[in-house]
Amino acid sequence: MSVFDSSVQVFLAPVLPFLKDDSVTEIMINGPANIFIERKGFVEKVDVKFEDEGALVAAVRNISQFVGRPIDEERPFLDARLPDGSRIHAVVPPVAKNGTTVAIRKFSKTKLEMKDLITKGALTVDAARFIDVCLYLKKNIIVSGGTGSGKTTILNILASRCQPNQRILVLEDSSELKIHNAHVVYFEARPADEHGKGLVTLRDLVKSSLRLRPDRVIVGEVRGGEAMDLISSMNTGHSGSMGTVHSNNPKECLTRLETLAMMNETDVPIQAVRSQEASAINIMLQLSRMQDGSRKLTHISEGLGMDLHGNYQVQDIYLFEQTGRDKEGKVLGSLNPTGNLPSFIKEMEVNQLPFPREMFAKKLINTNSPPPPTKPENKAA
Repeated sequence: MSVFDSSVQVFLAPVLPFLKDDSVTEIMINGPANIFIERKGFVEKVDVKFEDEGALVAAVRNISQFVGRPIDEERPFLDARLPDGSRIHAVVPPVAKNGTTVAIRKFSKTKLEMKDLITKGALTVDAARFIDVCLYLKKNIIVSGGTGSGKTTILNILASRCQPNQRILVLEDSSELKIHNAHVVYFEARPADEHGKGLVTLRDLVKSSLRLRPDRVIVGEVRGGEAMDLISSMNTGHSGSMGTVHSNNPKECLTRLETLAMMNETDVPIQAVRSQEASAINIMLQLSRMQDGSRKLTHISEGLGMDLHGNYQVQDIYLFEQTGRDKEGKVLGSLNPTGNLPSFIKEMEVNQLPFPREMFAKKLINTNSPPPPTKPENKAA
């Protein structure tokens, strides 16, 4: 056990049982005596607490010291990772009005694969095969969804299914991705030190990565001006690139990327940004957390450029269709083809990929709904 490991166990002792519990996916600390966990998709309050605010602050500062990312009143935010790979984000007072606030997103110790998502009902076999087709053809893919919807998990799986002879460069603010492939190079952004020096942003990493002969560039989470650099790289010979973004649906995903791209310091006209983005983004995978706490892929959509009015065009290739809920409240349904053919269907056929046009035919959905009540007989008649 390293010094970092033992220090974390000492300072985070009140929540240590939850850090070791594989069924717990997230720990949320809202001050020293108000702690919640997420287990199997549901949030619950737990009866544990830190001794006082000072003990919680000491835990956070201990972690910040070891990762070399200072946190204090002037720099009240900490983004870091624990020894097991779990991500921790902390905010200290006076910004955090409830007391020091911490969220620990736990790192899965199990190597998830596409078949696991199929088993869990997150997607279907045919949808998984189509995603593999998109990876093989090196389509640019954006994984979209809300917080905790499983974006990083999906991105991990996608990158691990790329051809082993491809050089993959992974760029992140705080390293989370663990890609199982033969040729992967990881880069992590760095905040400025106490003297305001040494800052390395995601934009810096994206620009640098293009000089390192990547076959694919993967940005763990696009949330700033680096969106413009990623879009530019997708349009300049680095096809097959991927990233994640926070949004609620595929069309909103494109709008969100546009907004982030406009955050850079260059004076690029908005129409030029839209044009570049529309030609860069090929496939959007939308993830959602359902009412029962499960995470599912709800859309596989294709970007089709812009219409005559300069608006993004998106067509859904697969859509999740809910058919009901079982007795335990579990959401029932599946990710089904919409009947739309992808614009690159001829490219699929030329490459003799075993995914014929018939696979995109829309299927009739049986909702298993009970029959409507029959009208009572009119005895008087």
